[in-house]
Amino acid sequence: MASSNEPFTQAANSWDLETLYSDLSSVKGKRLTPVEKRHLRGLLCGFSPAEIAEKLGKNGKGVETDLCATVYRYVKSLLDKSDEKLENWRNISEWLDDAGYKNQSIKVPGLDLSPDKTIVNVTNINIDKNQLVIGIKVCIPTSENPDSLEDELNNLDNYKNN
Repeated sequence: MASSNEPFTQAANSWDLETLYSDLSSVKGKRLTPVEKRHLRGLLCGFSPAEIAEKLGKNGKGVETDLCATVYRYVKSLLDKSDEKLENWRNISEWLDDAGYKNQSIKVPGLDLSPDKTIVNVTNINIDKNQLVIGIKVCIPTSENPDSLEDELNNLDNYKNN
């Protein structure tokens, strides 16, 4: 995962970066460099090569050349699209989305499923008949102004103790 001071870290909110990095590294034959990861994240955030270059303080043609020699080639190989022409830099994120690298999000009216608002608590772990059994309690706010997380945790503790 990219550190918080790295550019384009918001890509991790929508994309399975660890799997993508791993799969692209397999195609490359070695780990992706930090620059390759940065450029890829920029594309996944919807930035053009010129915008990526601007945000990184680099030459636009240099970033485009780097992308052609690295990320574009790796993605095309990974997705078996080596014979296809890359019409536009947006093809990269579209292809990766179609291949399942984008995180699946569920939109439910009235529910806020964001990680900072949802509480998951393991209530019990035991072994029963050679199976690991894990009890999980999930609290998801159901209104625009949910109780504070602290209140939700208190409710969860009360539930566990009853």
